[in-house]
Amino acid sequence: MKIIARIETDFPEKFGIPRQSGLVEELKGTIVFEPEYRNKDALKGLEGYNYIWLLWQFEGVERDSWSVTVRPPRLGGNKHMGVFATRSPFRPNPIGLSSVRLEKIESDTERGPVLHVAGVDLRHNTPIYDIKPYLPYVDCHTDATGGFAHEVKDYELKVEFSEALLERIPEEKRQAIIAVLKQDPRPSYHNDPTRQYGVSFAGFNVRFVVDGGVLTVVEVER
Repeated sequence: MKIIARIETDFPEKFGIPRQSGLVEELKGTIVFEPEYRNKDALKGLEGYNYIWLLWQFEGVERDSWSVTVRPPRLGGNKHMGVFATRSPFRPNPIGLSSVRLEKIESDTERGPVLHVAGVDLRHNTPIYDIKPYLPYVDCHTDATGGFAHEVKDYELKVEFSEALLERIPEEKRQAIIAVLKQDPRPSYHNDPTRQYGVSFAGFNVRFVVDGGVLTVVEVER
C-alpha cells in the first residue's frame, strides 16, 4: 500500500471533526498528491464526476490487537456493537472511507494537480491511499437501511455564538465552524454544563460549554 496523496484541512486535531463525511458540506479540503503521482493524466475524466470516494489511513490508533466490539459515540459510549457494524477507527486495519464533493480540479500548480473537495471529515495531513469516482447508479441504494445509526442521525445542538466572537473567525470559515459545533463534538457520555471544551479550527481555538441542547461559545483564541 502506497500513500498517493495527503489532504489539507482546517483540523490539526481529531476533536471536532464530523463523525461522517458529508455532514458539514461547508468543510473544505485540498488533496495534494505525493511527487510520484503528480501527473494530470491520472485524473483525466475525473472532471465528469462531482463526488469521489477517498480511502485513507486513521492515525494515532495503532494497536497490537484489534477490538471485536466498540462503543459508538452516538449511542452514549456505553453500548457495545460489533466493530464491523460501525465506522470506528479501532479496526484490524486502520482504513477510513469518505465520500466527498469534488468542487474543482486545479491542474497547473507548483504541487502538480490538486483536488478541491467539500464535506470532509479528515484531519489535516491525513494520508490517502486511493481515489475513486462515486457512481450513483451503483453506489446509491435507495432501499438501504441505516441500522442503529439511523436512530441518531438528525441530532443537532443549538449554537449561540456572539457576533463579537464570530467576527474573530474569517468570514469564509464562519458557517463551517457553526455547522461543526451543531454536531456536538463532545463524547456523548459527557454531560457537565460547567466543563469547557476547545475545538482547534483554521488556526483558532474555539472554546464552548454545553447545557442541555444549547452550545454556547465562550472564547475564540488565535
